[in-house]
Amino acid sequence: MSHQRYRLLYWLLPLAALALLTGLLVGSVQISPGEAWAVLNGQGDSLHQTLLLELRLPRVLAAFAVGGLLAIAGALMQLLLRNPLADPYVLGLSGGAATGALLALLSGAGAIWVSGSAFIGALVSTLLVFGLARLSGNWNPLRLLLTGVVLASGWGAVISFMLAVSPSRELPGMLYWLMGDLAYAQGFALPWSTLLLVLLILQPLGRSLNVLSRGSLQAASLGMAVPKVEGLIYLLAALMTAVAVTVAGSIGFVGLLVPHALRLLFGYDQRLLLPACALAGGSLLVLADTLARTLLAPQQLPVGVITALIGVPAFLWLLSRRAT
Repeated sequence: MSHQRYRLLYWLLPLAALALLTGLLVGSVQISPGEAWAVLNGQGDSLHQTLLLELRLPRVLAAFAVGGLLAIAGALMQLLLRNPLADPYVLGLSGGAATGALLALLSGAGAIWVSGSAFIGALVSTLLVFGLARLSGNWNPLRLLLTGVVLASGWGAVISFMLAVSPSRELPGMLYWLMGDLAYAQGFALPWSTLLLVLLILQPLGRSLNVLSRGSLQAASLGMAVPKVEGLIYLLAALMTAVAVTVAGSIGFVGLLVPHALRLLFGYDQRLLLPACALAGGSLLVLADTLARTLLAPQQLPVGVITALIGVPAFLWLLSRRAT
């Protein structure tokens, strides 16, 4: 493990701290560091206490965990499918989650039911993809990818039908959810516990993942139980995607852009890449959500719009760097 690359990981820690601090202090109402410190000490006025502790802190923590989940899921999907263009949504998980969430919104259910329905939809999509891909008794990355793409198209058709027949008063909330929105994120315990659990599971597997990245045949020749490792990767990526979509809706480009950018800095060592994805993905989504809250304040934009506006030119630039 290169010492220089290992040291780069520590630069992401202050970046993450700066992103979290920015998310807490910046908004339609600016809060100075001194005022924030007073609130943390149990002082400060009631407005700052409400803004920091009840509104911004839960949202910022949820954004950081969701960004980390999406970035790690993207790195795992690219490893599993041997495809640098794979992202967490390529297997149709977000389509299943979106279908479940929109059904709950149409029925007038509360936010907790919407989140629960989204998770159930993602779980159903996971079971469908995994089951259909194993109809012949085994599966390979190409079969998994094709199954996911077809299923995602099916979910897209269902979503389009639901939007077409929905009452006009329901459409804004449904469209915001589809574009990714952290305004109604219900707590941060679920995404944070999932993020920490996945990191604890993956870190001991770092060497195995490095071998797998060279190809399944080479990994099998070295004695690795390739189907079990690939199955674990898929299940973890599906779990992270389901939790992220449940909390924040469909947020694009984080899982595609962050792993690409970090490979330029850290190479392909999964022991460094995966924790780096957690830090960089979380920082990116916190900053994007802060921009979404403040760009047209007091109106708030869906954070998925900001990640797309950042992700498209950034990804094209990364592709041009790799081509040269």
